[in-house]
Amino acid sequence: MEVLSLVGLIAVSAAVAGAARRTPVPAPLLLVTAGLIASYVPGVPDYHLDPHIVLPLVLPPLLHIAALDSSYLDLRANIRPIALLSVGYVLFATVVVGYLAYLLVPDLPLPAALVLGAVIAPPDAVAATAIARRLGLPGRITTILQGESLVNDATAITAFKVALAAALGVGASWGGGLGEFAVASLGGVGVGLALMLPIHWLRRHLKEALLQNTLSLLIPFVAYAAAEQVHASGVLAVVVVALYLGHHSWQVDFATRLQEDAVWRMVAFVLESAVFALIGLQLAIVVEELGEYGVGEALRYAAGVFVAVVVVRFVWVYPATFLPRVLSRRIREREPDTSWTAPLIVGWAGMRGVVSLAIAFSIPLTTSDGDDFPARNLVLFLTFTTVIGTLVVQGLTLPSLIRALKVPARDVQAETLAEAQAQSKASAAAEQRLRELLEDERNKLPEPLADRLRAVLERRRNAVWERLGAVNAVTGESADDTYRRLAREVISTERAVFVELRNRREIDDEMMRTLLRRLDLEEAAAYREETA
Repeated sequence: MEVLSLVGLIAVSAAVAGAARRTPVPAPLLLVTAGLIASYVPGVPDYHLDPHIVLPLVLPPLLHIAALDSSYLDLRANIRPIALLSVGYVLFATVVVGYLAYLLVPDLPLPAALVLGAVIAPPDAVAATAIARRLGLPGRITTILQGESLVNDATAITAFKVALAAALGVGASWGGGLGEFAVASLGGVGVGLALMLPIHWLRRHLKEALLQNTLSLLIPFVAYAAAEQVHASGVLAVVVVALYLGHHSWQVDFATRLQEDAVWRMVAFVLESAVFALIGLQLAIVVEELGEYGVGEALRYAAGVFVAVVVVRFVWVYPATFLPRVLSRRIREREPDTSWTAPLIVGWAGMRGVVSLAIAFSIPLTTSDGDDFPARNLVLFLTFTTVIGTLVVQGLTLPSLIRALKVPARDVQAETLAEAQAQSKASAAAEQRLRELLEDERNKLPEPLADRLRAVLERRRNAVWERLGAVNAVTGESADDTYRRLAREVISTERAVFVELRNRREIDDEMMRTLLRRLDLEEAAAYREETA
């Protein structure tokens, strides 16, 4: 891919994703639609999705970002439903969807059909969680969807390798496949466990924030490559390392956290935007490579496979949700009750994505005998239509489904109250520690400076409570909102003065940048409080 084409893809996809924020349509759907249209616009380059780029260079950072934002404690508390979806469902879908495709498509060999089943088995790591967060789904459903998307790619890639070996004629058995899955899974977790402590030690002991963030950008690629080098699951290695680092991020200094958050937000935005645009851009390529299959015939098969994918997910999700509760008293006691609506949402949130397409494009052209891979072009087309179908049909209707089911959204008032109580406890402990420090002769401060420290703690304690209080009758703001707005106005005034002093040559550029950085840090802290 030429540099100019790559820059154009990133720029246009970022612009479309930015525009999506002003519409009720989720960004992934708008990006896919834009890609579909652009694939037939004259002059648009052919953006061929290369699995040698997507799997080692795009998938690791996306998984790393998702795992950093996940809660290790919440994932551990929901390990049973997550495992049933990320491992059990993917293997079930591989076999059942593959066999149904074998029955549906004439002359499609069973091994090739199972390859298709493995390719379209895993829901996308980005689409489901992006839509779930935007819709404000209950925390447990979001956690389960996040956990499934973090691990299911590892299961699908391993299942794909086993099915592909059988289709290529190099020999594979169910026993050998299960053994390979166990080795890849345990190996991936083992590599992640081996890397997470030294990486975290490095992050804590590097004193330069720039070096720490450079390390942060390298971590997912190092973890993925190290695991793949020993034929283990790079996906699991990335997830294990990122979950550990996210859980212990508080141990890294504040400058690193501020920079890292900004850097990874930018990386996530660029990658996610480009990935969904790339999905749509594959339309012309996939249709052109259909070969002996007519478009109408292929679309009939695509409709059948799409229905099979949707139905098979529900066939697995409902029994996996309720059967363990019926059979195990321990599960009933440890896990919260659930209604029929939760598995309905989880079942309908099974959007497929770029990983499925990348795996499909990695299918070789020939078998071990030198013959053409059976129905390879059709497998690519069916993968593409399944990805597009689930993104568009399920992605567009998921918000309406949630509204129709009247699923209770996150209780913002209760969350704010819990935040206020936590802040109150922390402030009380900090005030006690401050009193102890100020009693020490070594920490003597002029009273105005000591009062400033006390005022900061008092302000922090009251800020969250004020969000629960009355609002300004004129502006509709809480006292805390007004405080932050006025603080931004004051900072803006100071910033303008510094620039004016620089322009009059009363201070130089270096001094101005130093002064502006202090203001930027204050404004960044206020912004993070506002958007938390």
